[in-house]
Amino acid sequence: MLDIYKTTENGLEQLETIANGTWVNVVNPTTDEIEKLVNWGMEMDFVNYSLDQDEMPRMERDEDYTFILIRIPIYQPESDIPYTTMPLGIMILGSKIITVCRYDSDFFRSLTNGKYKQMKTGKRYRMTLYIFLETAVRYLNLLRAINRATEAVEDRLQKSTQNRELLELLKYQKSLTYFATALRSNEVMMERVQKTQLFNYYEEDQDLLEDVLTENQQAIQMTSINAEILSSMMDAFASIISNNLNVVMKALAAITIVLNVPTIVASFYGMNVSLPGEAHPMAFLTVIGISLALTSVAIYVFYKRNWF
Repeated sequence: MLDIYKTTENGLEQLETIANGTWVNVVNPTTDEIEKLVNWGMEMDFVNYSLDQDEMPRMERDEDYTFILIRIPIYQPESDIPYTTMPLGIMILGSKIITVCRYDSDFFRSLTNGKYKQMKTGKRYRMTLYIFLETAVRYLNLLRAINRATEAVEDRLQKSTQNRELLELLKYQKSLTYFATALRSNEVMMERVQKTQLFNYYEEDQDLLEDVLTENQQAIQMTSINAEILSSMMDAFASIISNNLNVVMKALAAITIVLNVPTIVASFYGMNVSLPGEAHPMAFLTVIGISLALTSVAIYVFYKRNWF
């Protein structure tokens, strides 16, 4: 998918052809769309970097272009790891800005729906900063979503005797690991961008870059805290699950003993030998009474010991 946008007096509009001051957003491009990017001056290596799932953030600069790669967070509910990261390539080429990503998400819709009123496609470096800012904000939002999800799992874990909830928490722990790695790499790249003074031409850009670094640092700290809490929670609930299982086994053992008491009495009086009182007209009721009495005693003892 290849979309071309340009900021006009009426806001962000979609164009059919490329022009000066446009933003070219490419998502999971076809061979023909990749060929268009190469014809417009984007090197094939940079396209491949942007589409490589394992590529880490970087910045490369030349007289004719500036290429920045950042990792953005995405939510894939159908995946084994619901929250992960994906590389996004940003190419500032002449009067144009090109973004390339393999995965389509609402990240780009946030940029096209007018969320940032001051974002203009003609101001390429400022638009790059807004992409950085949206990346940091999205990390924070998804971290809050992970918190809510883990709290819901925590409520279920308190009564669980299975590993399903722990495996679910493991998914979120993996997500936090991906987030932490990507955020730290993004921070290193942004600090390098700051040192190159690419965004020092305007005071607004400098302030915006400071805001981006602050939001990114907040996301790093939040990820670190959540990861530590989740790790401790998994260890604690592993013990809770084991304890819950022991409680169940203890109750089952108590029930088995209680049921065995009348069985023993009935088996004793069911033997084919002479027994005391077998000719008495109340023998059957006496056996039943003895069984009930012993069963009541067993239930009382187990109840006082909290086995039920």
